[in-house]
Amino acid sequence: MKKQQLVMGMPSSIEIADRYARTEDINDVFNFFRHIDRKFSTYKSGSEMEKINRGEIKEKDFSPEMKLIMSLCQKTKQETKGYFDIHIGSKIDPSGIVKGYAIKKGADMLQDKGYRNFFVEIGGDIQIHGYSNACTESLLKVGTKWKVGLQNPFNKKEIIKVLYLTDKGIATSGNYIRGKHIYNPIRAKAADEIVSISVVGPDVYEADRFATAAFAMGEKGIEFIATLPGFEAYMVTKDKRAVFTRGFEKYLVN
Repeated sequence: MKKQQLVMGMPSSIEIADRYARTEDINDVFNFFRHIDRKFSTYKSGSEMEKINRGEIKEKDFSPEMKLIMSLCQKTKQETKGYFDIHIGSKIDPSGIVKGYAIKKGADMLQDKGYRNFFVEIGGDIQIHGYSNACTESLLKVGTKWKVGLQNPFNKKEIIKVLYLTDKGIATSGNYIRGKHIYNPIRAKAADEIVSISVVGPDVYEADRFATAAFAMGEKGIEFIATLPGFEAYMVTKDKRAVFTRGFEKYLVN
């Protein structure tokens, strides 16, 4: 069973390969996404995030979920030596961590409901569990991994790599769809040294936060990902070169 909706201004999809998937369970996840958007949106004037940016809510009055996200952002800033920073001028924008957090929590909701084979995606960032053929007949090979295509940032109609993943998260950071929206806090300017970087990690929350920081780092971002145990990455440079970590190729084989 697969359903698609627009979430956070981006296309989102959830597919469950387990038998007896319930529409209500998928809808619960989409409702959670809408809750996250209402709270953390930097575009909705009534969100808690925008009220904080306008000075209407002080830190002591942050909601528990806001306090958690602020704590995770600070942790990521320390782990990336300042390349992940939610402070842009006088504004706070935790978008670089919120999407991955929401997807991971949505996937956790499905696991808690007993599902073991599914994927949850928002805007190309995906949490994957199990296998894609869990409820098919035994004529198919058991354990077919989920296929994930990497878009060519220079030609959005083209897939440049197909990855085969199970029990992983993948997130891509780049400027080729939404323009220059990623900030390089070290140079105090929009990050634009590379075109895209896709990170595969143990879950999409971890992949998302480190992909954002790695993109801000420019070409040395791939070296940063290579130092993280359990992570691999694929980077596309401005001159159309592909650079990837040593273990990335294992995801190109089913």
